[in-house]
Amino acid sequence: MKKALLSLLSLLLVLALLPLGGSAANPDETNVELWNAVKPLETTVTFLNSGAHPDDERSDFLAYLSRGLGVKTSSLIANRGEGGQNEIGDELDNALGIIRSREMIEAAKITGVKAYHLSETTSDPIYDFGFSKTPEETLQKWGEELTYERLIRFIRTYQPDILMPSFQNDDTQHGHHRTMTILSERAFKDAGDPTVFPQQLKQGLSVWQVKKLYLPVSSADQATTSIEIGKYDPIYQMTYPQLGEQSRYLHKSQGMGSDIPAAPRQIHLDLKQSAVDTKSESEIFAGVPYNFTEWAEKLPRSASKLKGEFNYLQRNLDAVIESYPHAKRVFSTSQKALSNVRSITAQVKKANLSPAIKNDLLHKLSLKEEQLQNISYVSSGLEIQAKAASKILTKGQNTYVTITMKNNGKQTLKKVAAALNVPKGWKTKTKTKSKDVNLAPNKSATMTYLVEVPEDAAYYHAYDESTITTSISYKYGSTKTSIKEELDGTIAVLPDVGLTLSPEDIVVNTADVKEEIPVTVTLKNYTEGKASAKVALKVPENWGVHPQNATISFNEKSEEKQVKFTLRPPKTIQKGEYQVKAAATVNGKSFDSTIQEISYDHIGTFYYRYPAAINTVAFELLKPASLKVGYIESGFDKVADYLSNAGLNITKLTAADLAEGDLSQYDTIVTGIRAYLSREDLKANNARLLEYVENGGHLVVQYHKPVDGWDALKTAPYPLTLGNPSIRWRVTDERATVNVSKPESALFTYPNKITSDDWSNWVQERGLYFPMEWDERYETFISMADPNEEPFDGGILMAKYGNGTYLYTNLVLYRQIQGQVPGGYRIMTNLISYGAK
Repeated sequence: MKKALLSLLSLLLVLALLPLGGSAANPDETNVELWNAVKPLETTVTFLNSGAHPDDERSDFLAYLSRGLGVKTSSLIANRGEGGQNEIGDELDNALGIIRSREMIEAAKITGVKAYHLSETTSDPIYDFGFSKTPEETLQKWGEELTYERLIRFIRTYQPDILMPSFQNDDTQHGHHRTMTILSERAFKDAGDPTVFPQQLKQGLSVWQVKKLYLPVSSADQATTSIEIGKYDPIYQMTYPQLGEQSRYLHKSQGMGSDIPAAPRQIHLDLKQSAVDTKSESEIFAGVPYNFTEWAEKLPRSASKLKGEFNYLQRNLDAVIESYPHAKRVFSTSQKALSNVRSITAQVKKANLSPAIKNDLLHKLSLKEEQLQNISYVSSGLEIQAKAASKILTKGQNTYVTITMKNNGKQTLKKVAAALNVPKGWKTKTKTKSKDVNLAPNKSATMTYLVEVPEDAAYYHAYDESTITTSISYKYGSTKTSIKEELDGTIAVLPDVGLTLSPEDIVVNTADVKEEIPVTVTLKNYTEGKASAKVALKVPENWGVHPQNATISFNEKSEEKQVKFTLRPPKTIQKGEYQVKAAATVNGKSFDSTIQEISYDHIGTFYYRYPAAINTVAFELLKPASLKVGYIESGFDKVADYLSNAGLNITKLTAADLAEGDLSQYDTIVTGIRAYLSREDLKANNARLLEYVENGGHLVVQYHKPVDGWDALKTAPYPLTLGNPSIRWRVTDERATVNVSKPESALFTYPNKITSDDWSNWVQERGLYFPMEWDERYETFISMADPNEEPFDGGILMAKYGNGTYLYTNLVLYRQIQGQVPGGYRIMTNLISYGAK
């Protein structure tokens, strides 16, 4: 009997995964945008998922909650992912943080989730400083008070019913993950305590008691409740985990997203804290009112009239949902429900209710008012296009913004108005006397605003709200709807001119000081029309520069011009750090910023502004005079350029070089980080590289992940297995002691004598994906460990193969070199000079 029951349940689950019948399942009648708008009317529940980095969100489960149930769902992420790896370009640090932030925002749109961050700006204290193994280190670097205050502030603002951190607090997890779980568990009680951060209450916030806190667990026997989320949704024509994967594909810089089949999937949740009476029920929403009908049941007997009003409201909300997919009926029912929400809101404000119940109800009603206005807009057929004549603005500039409104619906919309929202101090004008019009079906109207940017306007920042938005409003009957729309593209206030310096960084070799160092300044004009700029370099004391300055002319916006300078460092320069700065004068005003334009199809175009300067470091770097190096770029690092700028003879190898070029001309060949992931031609010609080694060459392979097209048995000449899972096979403490087991090896004596100084001042970490197994023919040379852990001795592995040598290192030398750490250059130079005469 039990076996037959299990078979029946399995059959029902399979049927649940198949497309459903009914009008909503017909693609011709499916309006996904409209369904996305009406679905949230089913429930009043709010859900918050907390995590540490962009892509920490539980996409499959959030898709089920938001798209499957209509729950208002958000992800709160601590930092911007600045310390991560980049699989689509060479942006790192703050620039990568901008990419990852935007990827999360775009990914969240697919699952209907809103993305938020605790980190407020670039180089924020809550920064992704790299992998951390402990929450103690994380909080020490982020600042515990600052981080916790922001978390409490967010919870009191967003007011979630249910809170779920993404990860368990155990030592298998990233320290950042554990930190957010620890703080979320503390915040469950503290967000509702008026003695915790009382200044927030003086600023207008109210205390908020989260109703339930869950943690995801791996199996049903650990869980309070298990939920089947692998159902097929006929609206999206896929399961919720598949929808989640569609969103994860937007995290392209992290290589996320995969094609998965429609299949059963359960999420297992352990209830860690609760402030409600669940009446011994294990269901996730037990004890949390699911809709206004259930909220009515919580009202006191004295509020019998309100009880009836809330029951009536829920019937009106249900009627909107039932009107789908007929847009006209959805529109008319939403207008009635919107009027109903506003009426009940006024009644609740006057009602004699406990502060907690009143606060809850007003919050839920405000969310429903927002959702109903969105439904009204989507179902109305009102089409809005808002475009700025210029997307890049400068201080003191004027531009035009044109808003076109067309009624594609079946009802006349009255008093249709479009207003511009601009920063404080900006001015807008329009020639139109009347700012609202009546729009009959198929009619359109256009409004054009003159926008004046003040001289003291703030420059664009990628994490700020949009510079210009438009507020659209209209009336139908006596009900008014208001919504906000973004303009097409990113509107940015930038300096009149941007300055990009090349090289980005300079190494002055105290053992061989060059008489001249060429520097190119690329200037880009962001002003409208013609402009003239006078550019100069500010150099350290006792340095020379030629020319002293140069004047260039621009004929049009976005035009670029280059000026070449020559630096002359002093022959007696002392080791240390220096800085070369650039500035340009336009119309008597000085500008000294580099504008990094970040543009990808999946996120759009954004800008990162930072000081126009070349970080310069002077130290001794010895190198073989005749060393010739071939470098196989991965696109994920800039090591080839940095080594070349430091005076090494570097040739970047093309696909043709790898396939048929004469590799024997190179003393050493180096692969960029994770090159087996990005270079199919490298994988295809790996045998030629091994043959190059066998014939006497020296191959240096920089770190890879196990999933980067790395074959543990075939990629290297002898078996070499990379460490997995990552957390177990890395040294995150950049100050970890490095023990050199073979100090007499040429790797540490030629051409540079490597000392403890070369292991000092490293950035972010020592190494990652340390090899976990390797053939006995590899030699080991160093060992290191994070505090209280066993040391790894595979940081540098080298083996003789035929007449040559194969060297693998998982040390993050690329971060050190691009971070201007002298030891990174000196160690890398020694690794690639092995065997040279």
